[in-house]
Amino acid sequence: MQIAPRLDGRNQRVEQQSERSILIVEDEPSISGFIRRGLIFEGYSVEAIDDGRAGLERLRDQRPDLLILDLMLPGIDGLEICRRVRAAEAADGSTPLPILMLTARDAINDRVTGLEAGADDYLVKPFAFEELLARVRALLRRSAQTQPTVNAQILSFDDLAIDQSARTVRRNDR
Repeated sequence: MQIAPRLDGRNQRVEQQSERSILIVEDEPSISGFIRRGLIFEGYSVEAIDDGRAGLERLRDQRPDLLILDLMLPGIDGLEICRRVRAAEAADGSTPLPILMLTARDAINDRVTGLEAGADDYLVKPFAFEELLARVRALLRRSAQTQPTVNAQILSFDDLAIDQSARTVRRNDR
């Protein structure tokens, strides 16, 4: 851990992120710039795209660790992007991409529609960056817990580690 200044000028302890990648698809330059700068400051690798079609193409080319998605976008709207991402995951069996829907539409029906389209979380504009950051961390934490990883001959899932070469099983490093 290291000491770093926060956006509000106060110092805080910051744990460096392991370069988790976040794609922002948001057509408002001031909002995407604000989010991008804040997330980069927090140690994330961030790319921002301002068009739905370009965002969908980017997702086809390279998968980020998290998607922050505006609902109302030029080209293809956020709901359609969300549906297409979930359909592609179902077709190829890939691990679900965490999606945070970010929009000015605050009606209950809009929230329900966004979540039913496949969003994992829904945040209404205007928002506090600290809340957005907490939601990003929670989504990444949950996705890391559900993704088994292979490292050399060690299979890991949540707090369980299986060392195939040593033929041992460890839980919570014990």
